[in-house]
Amino acid sequence: MTQNTQYNDPQPKISAIAYKKRLNAWAIVRVLPDMQRVLVARFRSRSDADGHLQRLRQLSPDTNFMVVFDFESDEALN
Repeated sequence: MTQNTQYNDPQPKISAIAYKKRLNAWAIVRVLPDMQRVLVARFRSRSDADGHLQRLRQLSPDTNFMVVFDFESDEALN
């Protein structure tokens, strides 16, 4: 079967980017004064984020870290 190599549709690329952003929805943030946040890392699963959070708290016990679910809606991506 032949392939149509001249088909240029930008929509699949946008969909792939949106899907890729949704893969890493869990994040560890460092909480700063005045409720400011600094993103430390992103993870695919909550358990991965919790494991890394535990290690960060061992390495920096005086720093305040938090696991958050960072969901961006499809409307924000378009």
